[in-house]
Amino acid sequence: MARSSSAKSPSKAPQSAAVPASNRERPKEPQRYKASKDELLEFYREMLLIRRFEEKAGQLYGLGLIGGFCHLYIGQEAVAVGLQSALDSKTDSVITGYRDHGHMLAYGIDPKVIMAELTGREAGISRGKGGSMHMFSVEHKFYGGHGIVGAQVSLGAGLAFKHKYAGDGGVAMAYFGDGAANQGQVYESFNMAELWKLPIIFVIENNQYAMGTSVNRASAEDQLYRRGESFRIPGLQVDGMDVLAVRGAAEEAVEWVRSGKGPILLELKTYRYRGHSMSDPAKYRSRDEVQAVREKSDPIEAAKRELEKLGVSEDALKDIDKEIRAIVSEAADFAETSPEPDASELYTDVLVDEY
Repeated sequence: MARSSSAKSPSKAPQSAAVPASNRERPKEPQRYKASKDELLEFYREMLLIRRFEEKAGQLYGLGLIGGFCHLYIGQEAVAVGLQSALDSKTDSVITGYRDHGHMLAYGIDPKVIMAELTGREAGISRGKGGSMHMFSVEHKFYGGHGIVGAQVSLGAGLAFKHKYAGDGGVAMAYFGDGAANQGQVYESFNMAELWKLPIIFVIENNQYAMGTSVNRASAEDQLYRRGESFRIPGLQVDGMDVLAVRGAAEEAVEWVRSGKGPILLELKTYRYRGHSMSDPAKYRSRDEVQAVREKSDPIEAAKRELEKLGVSEDALKDIDKEIRAIVSEAADFAETSPEPDASELYTDVLVDEY
């Protein structure tokens, strides 16, 4: 039967409206930092100090001179050095998790007292009672060293609240890893930080494997710099193996936070060469993968190439390495020969009454 010409034609499916562009202000896209030769030499020295210190710590652990857990920072040196070189150590606070030796060295803390703490000596920065994971220095505005995964993020928000409340102009930098990025307390902290426009830089050190599971298998959203978007916290993803890229991102982040715009989130794409801790054989990845990263992306070798372009000779770089090795060797000797805490120290710094 012929269809009547007056019959209504089926209505067209409504076209979806274009998604409006965000009208929220965002930080500028960071540019790679243009370092002078002297600045780049200092970045190189600091990264090399962290590398050689951690190598020595691994040796002492193998000899039984360091007990408990020991998480090394080898491969991630550009993150701490690039970020913390943009902070003001007189006003700005730093807090991190248990992979903390590198952050302390990057904030100018004496390698001797760090190594002495690793070996449990009275001269250690926490008087031998904190060990690898629990170091602290109010003097240096370094607030740990925390063994509970993600706990430092909430404490970092508290540090930022203190800066805002006191009006001291300081910012807080709170480091956590790709594994901790899935912790609920992290998002509670995000919410408070944005509501109160706290001066805090949240730093995700994405070293790809958390304890031993690839970020792609553990996180539904593996582009971790986006994790703050639902709280209106802008995020930037940064090459964490390039100290100049890291410093460039730090410049933008510090400017954003210090100007009163609230928190910012940085995801540093980095890589750890060793296992999660010294007791981790790292069988979840191949040796070829680790070697490929070392060959293509090592942050110290990259800085060395930049310095050579600026006219620094290979002999001069070897002299720096020799100097750093001597500093680390002296720190290890100090740690091995310093006395252990007196037994009475078991009863100090313990809360036993009302407060």
